[in-house]
Amino acid sequence: MRIETGAYDHPDAVELIEQLQQEYLHRYGGPDTTPLTPADFLPPRGLFLIGYHAELPVAIGGWRGQEASTDGFRDGDAELKRMYVVPSARGLGCARALMAELEREAASAGRRRMVLETGLQQPEAIGLYRSSGYHETAKFGVHRCEPDSRCFAKELPVSERSSDRSRLTCR
Repeated sequence: MRIETGAYDHPDAVELIEQLQQEYLHRYGGPDTTPLTPADFLPPRGLFLIGYHAELPVAIGGWRGQEASTDGFRDGDAELKRMYVVPSARGLGCARALMAELEREAASAGRRRMVLETGLQQPEAIGLYRSSGYHETAKFGVHRCEPDSRCFAKELPVSERSSDRSRLTCR
């Protein structure tokens, strides 16, 4: 998988975000209504990545910087948003590779902790996050009052910028 920095409103990202929203509709009965804008993912306060396999977009994910707020965030948080892998590429390590690159980039931007929100109807995602070193944490964000919502966090190491994405592979 080739991972490229992209814009949240890039046509390939928009297509995969729509597929993700359809998955939310199927699993939860409606789309994710978290307010997001393309500007949320602009460096240095955020980043959006698109993964390609055989020149087709197969994975997306981004992070946006957060600071301490009444929504439950802490200073230095990077909030993981819109992680998605197309069904045909699942189980190949694409999500793990994309998430590792997002973590590296967030750490290199000075973010201290990666946080994310998911739901009980996404057990595969919960398994991925737990196996990647995330632990359940106090709820935050738009869905913090939803009973099926689960929030996870992972401390990020102090890291140097890594621009060699060629080593990031999925089968």
